[in-house]
Amino acid sequence: MKPAKIAVICIAAVSAIGLALVVRAMGSSGEPTAVAVAAVETQPMAKVLVAAKDLEPGSRLTDSDLAWKDWPVAEVNPVFITDGSVPVPAAPAAEDAAAEKTADTKAESAAARVTRAATDLATGGAKADFIGSVVREPILAGEPIVARKIVRAGDSGYMAAYLEPGMRAMAIRVTVETAAGGFILPGDRADVLLTREVKVPSTGTNGGETSKFVAATVMQNVKVLAIDQNTRAAENEQAVVGATATLEVSGRDAEVLALAKSEGELSLVLRSYADTAGPSGQVPGAARRGNTPAAGSVVRVYREGQAEAVAVP
Repeated sequence: MKPAKIAVICIAAVSAIGLALVVRAMGSSGEPTAVAVAAVETQPMAKVLVAAKDLEPGSRLTDSDLAWKDWPVAEVNPVFITDGSVPVPAAPAAEDAAAEKTADTKAESAAARVTRAATDLATGGAKADFIGSVVREPILAGEPIVARKIVRAGDSGYMAAYLEPGMRAMAIRVTVETAAGGFILPGDRADVLLTREVKVPSTGTNGGETSKFVAATVMQNVKVLAIDQNTRAAENEQAVVGATATLEVSGRDAEVLALAKSEGELSLVLRSYADTAGPSGQVPGAARRGNTPAAGSVVRVYREGQAEAVAVP
């Protein structure tokens, strides 16, 4: 065989071997990349409840303030609020408690997950449980909602967080008769009516005084914070019967209301939703109107030693 042909064959063989090595290197280097991409795409994600916008202390959470956000399960803190659709790492204490359970109680069946998902879809799930809560600390948009930064209804300190700045909470005694038959619910607006006994001159010729009852509105358009310890009416509840009603008043109005409590019986008068935009608080001159004789009263006038009863129109 000629030397030239031998050289060509050797060059072709070396080229083929080099090409094979290059293809093999490319194949081995691409495989981990594909696996890594697949691993990222299949990483389990959980739904975490976060703030949809910046939330200031004292604000009350509404549906638009909250949103569900996808969060890697491995990075979910045990204090985060999730929708429960994906198991997440538990706190150490919870893990210890879970270890004591049997295998059948730890595993959740597919049927149970479907049932829970259907229930959450109908009721709003964990998100609905936090609507109406009060923000205790600033929460930034996209930040997970945690229990220490909010106050839920029924939690310790809820009433103090629920109050508007500068306002006070004060309770008065009520009955079914003095609370509009129980149709006054937390969140409604009402007037406070004072009924008391006053002394007026007697209509007889012998002088003296007689007792008469007068009524006056001492507070108007005040917010009812709670009936007994209920700060929210149950769903579809139309009436709440309780022994006390907690009202939201200013510091000065609290003094006036305390004085009114000692003078007679207080009644709550329910206001229409269409009539809640007016002024709120103490009614000017209410005390003076309660002290003056009501229409139809009789005033005794003395003229030259003679008493004369004069009717007040």
